[in-house]
Amino acid sequence: MQNEPLRKLRLLWDCRYPIVLVETTQELATLELIEQFTNLERLTLSVWSAADGLRQGVRGSVEYDTMPLDAALRSIDTNRRSGILVFLDPHPYLGDAITLRQLREVAQENEQHSRMLVLVAPSFDQLPPELASMTANFAPPVPDSAEIKQLISSEALLYQREHGTTPRADEVAYKLMVQYLAGTPMDVARRLVRHALHNDGMLTQDDLTPILQQKQKLIGHNCLQFEFPDSRLDELGGFLNLKQWLALRRNAFLHPAEGIEAPKGLMLLGVQGSGKSLAAKAVAGSWGLPLLRLDIGALYDKFHGETERNLRQALKTAEQMAPCVLWVDEIEKGLAGDAGGEADGGVSRRVLGTLLTWMNERKADTFVVATANDVRVLPPELLRRGRFDEIFFVDLPDEPARRAILRSHLQRRKQNPDSFELDTLLAACAGFSGAEIEAAVRAAMLEAHAATRPLAQDDLLLALKNTRPLSVLRAEDLAMLRAWASERTIPA
Repeated sequence: MQNEPLRKLRLLWDCRYPIVLVETTQELATLELIEQFTNLERLTLSVWSAADGLRQGVRGSVEYDTMPLDAALRSIDTNRRSGILVFLDPHPYLGDAITLRQLREVAQENEQHSRMLVLVAPSFDQLPPELASMTANFAPPVPDSAEIKQLISSEALLYQREHGTTPRADEVAYKLMVQYLAGTPMDVARRLVRHALHNDGMLTQDDLTPILQQKQKLIGHNCLQFEFPDSRLDELGGFLNLKQWLALRRNAFLHPAEGIEAPKGLMLLGVQGSGKSLAAKAVAGSWGLPLLRLDIGALYDKFHGETERNLRQALKTAEQMAPCVLWVDEIEKGLAGDAGGEADGGVSRRVLGTLLTWMNERKADTFVVATANDVRVLPPELLRRGRFDEIFFVDLPDEPARRAILRSHLQRRKQNPDSFELDTLLAACAGFSGAEIEAAVRAAMLEAHAATRPLAQDDLLLALKNTRPLSVLRAEDLAMLRAWASERTIPA
């Protein structure tokens, strides 16, 4: 068989796996694939659901009194059914001891009766341990970028025939739409493309928001967030070394050449509020790539094995959207722990192992940008040479950087920076982070608005005076961080 999904099904069948788990929301597409497989292999197909009972094939007759799962299993056992037996949404019933025992007995006789049970559901949160040793997983195929491009073209032609006009597309929006929709089930992708076209006859960046929202729903958990990269490197104050480093590697990542190894990623280590997150967003914005933010602290789940599963699913989603930028936000929050990793039952060590293995073995064009505030709790395995192409230290902004930051925040609020004495303001915000400068500008704006007058120099000076920056509150920690970074990192 040339078709890869069919080849994988054939492998599972030949290996005589008793049970195959299929976690998907695309039930109809999965049934069509399994039906195609059984037709090619000349196998019997039976399908059960709580609404219909046990059915011959996908559209065949229904066996009487088999709507309860335990009744369907008794019928399968009594009649010695063979072939592929599909169970749709059986997960609510697996907590019943009798049903679980019947399922095990039917599955254990797979060799004798030449059968394979396929359990299909959106998610199997807690598979009973009795079934784990006899279970394999199967992932239905999802479209890649080439298939999404073909889908958009066919939907554009359909729109043209129906409306008599050719839909227009913004080039940047089209490119991002293809990458965002890669890995999305085909029927969902088709609906989203149709919605974008029929909304106004155009594909624009405004159409990307519903796509990101739908992708978020498909993930089902909040550890991986799809974000719109609305910043660019040239908008950042400072970061001169980082900008130069990225400029030299941009083409190597976006347009790989033979003999040139594409960059893997970087780590931004530094003071809170120094612009690390903004820099991560700016990489994606400047390179024109999708941005995915992995909140590694949100991976953790109270159920055994679910934390690692969440991470694997997040990394798989990132690979499906490649090329993309994967921003691992505050990476130390999820990997910090006791030295032996036993305080949390070894979960943090397993998460670290899963992440390091993926970083070493990934094939997809996924550029990783990790941010961290506290180097003291980062595992040494993560920092060794080769994990990241480079580690940059983001210190508090110097005077030229503070000038650029201050001008930027004033301009964003419709203020003319040249109408203020910037040198005086720069002296007042020495030792401030970018976030602290922004907070002071915001506070000054509120003060002026409450007094129903324009923003004045004194408003800004008062706001800066009332701010106690981290460079004062945590001076010792900052000194330690600078000392560690001085010989181990490159200034950003």
